[in-house]
Amino acid sequence: MIDIVIEWLLGNKVELLGAILGLMYIFFSIRQSILTWPTGLITSALYIVVFLKSGFYADMGLQVYYVIISIYGWYFWISGKQKTEIKLPVRKTSVRLWLKLTGTFVITYVFILFILLNFTDSTVPYMDTLTTALSIIATWMLARKYIEHWLLWVFVDSVSVGLYIHKNLWPTVILFSVYTVMAVFGYLEWKKDKITELEKQS
Repeated sequence: MIDIVIEWLLGNKVELLGAILGLMYIFFSIRQSILTWPTGLITSALYIVVFLKSGFYADMGLQVYYVIISIYGWYFWISGKQKTEIKLPVRKTSVRLWLKLTGTFVITYVFILFILLNFTDSTVPYMDTLTTALSIIATWMLARKYIEHWLLWVFVDSVSVGLYIHKNLWPTVILFSVYTVMAVFGYLEWKKDKITELEKQS
């Protein structure tokens, strides 16, 4: 039995390390720590390998985007803090911005789905595209500190759990199950921080 466990751990070490770092990433995100970004960058780099092997091509491409957006978010949080002399404040998404993000989502969804249907052997192209397109939007919102990004993650992470069960990526199933719950806590924590900021301004 022990031999089987050890063999499984060795065979899935990249995914396990990615899952562990992923849990650290969500913790740092909730705490609004700058460590969110270097941790997320390394997690994404590891999951490029995991998703490539599993045939989640849209998710693999998403991890490349995460690496880039991690650098962007890292810089934006640091520069925003320097300008305000306090941590970058949490913001609420305006109706105008929601309209722009919706348009961006539709375009991104159609583009990714076209690639998956015509140039890959993906077995879950529609759902893979849905979670990927929404994740692109949510991660940008995180980088800009829009609180509603947590609500998008609740949906994306819960859907992703089903996809990863389908592919037997069990460490990732556990990770995204935790992500779903933590996204709720993240929203409540950021909301509390948002109220505090408003009280200071009043």
